[in-house]
Amino acid sequence: MSIKAADVAKLRKATGAGMMDCKNALTEAEGDFDAAVSIIRKKGMAIANKRADREATEGVVLAKVSEDKKSGVMITLNCETDFVAKNDSFVEFATKILDLALANMPADLEALKALELEGRKVEEHVTEQTGVIGEKIDLSFFGKMEAEYSVAYIHAGNKLSTMIGFNKSMDEQMARDVAMQAAAMAPISIDKDDVAADVVAKELEIAKEKARLEGKPEAMLDKIAEGRLVKFFKESTLLNQDFVKNNKQTVKQYLAESDKDLTVTKMMRFTLNA
Repeated sequence: MSIKAADVAKLRKATGAGMMDCKNALTEAEGDFDAAVSIIRKKGMAIANKRADREATEGVVLAKVSEDKKSGVMITLNCETDFVAKNDSFVEFATKILDLALANMPADLEALKALELEGRKVEEHVTEQTGVIGEKIDLSFFGKMEAEYSVAYIHAGNKLSTMIGFNKSMDEQMARDVAMQAAAMAPISIDKDDVAADVVAKELEIAKEKARLEGKPEAMLDKIAEGRLVKFFKESTLLNQDFVKNNKQTVKQYLAESDKDLTVTKMMRFTLNA
């Protein structure tokens, strides 16, 4: 039977599948549009099952905050190759999921996958995209935050994003500066009191062992380790790091220039390059 180009275009728009896949599906369905859609979706599931054991280590990390700056979300949508990750349609698909997450603020990743997007669950769309693109697609991470003022930063290339929450409203550029600081300097926590006890214990042990190997007196090891821990806190906690745009002050001092009570209350950072 003859398949109209308009029908192929309509099916392609509805599913995102390639022109030949759409034409073949319509031919198999004898022109029945709904049946053709079902054929393409089943094909997507079959491809997804075949590629289930593949590694999807490329992709995008996107973040966005609400218009009132009170909340924000971050997602990671993975694929197998950087070529797909840079494709506009892939980024657009990820952005749709991001916007849906921000509008609904689901409890966790599984709740996000269960949300409806254009009439079907997000998880079903992800499976379908595996068939359309021909690579394993995986929605692997979801994070959210709420604060008095939130800012999101997506680094060039969409491989790294940060979200920072503050305790009060502030200048948007200043907030963005702090989000970029977190992206560039990869702090492990907001302040030294937020560093996990096991991390502190490990750093102290490493510092003591290093001092011991340097031939320092055994009686001095604890004191030397404590001193090196102070350096660790300065390098690894956001508020105590040297501010990238002016290393003569810390991030905490930079914020205090605007308001002595202004501080960071939440931090989220995710990267595909780790």
